[in-house]
Amino acid sequence: MFEELLAWDGVEEHLALRSSSGLMALHGGLEDGTAEIAIAVAAAADASLYAVVQPDDLAWHVPSVRHDPSVSPRLTAFLDHVSTVVSVHGFGRPGLEHTVLVGGRNRRLAARLATALASIHGIDAIDDVERMPTGLRGMHAANPVNRVDGGGVQLELGPDVRKPRYRRALVAILADAVSH
Repeated sequence: MFEELLAWDGVEEHLALRSSSGLMALHGGLEDGTAEIAIAVAAAADASLYAVVQPDDLAWHVPSVRHDPSVSPRLTAFLDHVSTVVSVHGFGRPGLEHTVLVGGRNRRLAARLATALASIHGIDAIDDVERMPTGLRGMHAANPVNRVDGGGVQLELGPDVRKPRYRRALVAILADAVSH
């Protein structure tokens, strides 16, 4: 499934190897604003970046656990290079438009990010995985965010959180967190 997506005309894989902290956006172009946020955070923090960006006319959701590094030399290089990852995703659920779900297996970083994100006026950050929908927790071992030594955090951003009005604060907080 992932291999077929990468072969699709217009799908782009972005890779920048910088520091041992990394940003991912596996559903760029599909989950509005996620690639742009990950790219901006990586640039601001001088962090590494891996992103898959779909063209506007494609809406193919390959689940994170199906992003198999064995079919992508770029994803493999990224995962071999970084020790900690923040993966930026988008979700839409009624009543959670201003919410960030802070999942993934690096619970220490998740708690730190949730506290920082909650400081943005109007954003609700949830890092209690029991309060998150099961499919949005980012806890599966096959998820690329959990395939690095230091573990990672999967950020599920509600639709309003991805809008430009929050972007500057969101990028600043995430860049600060991944650069320390």
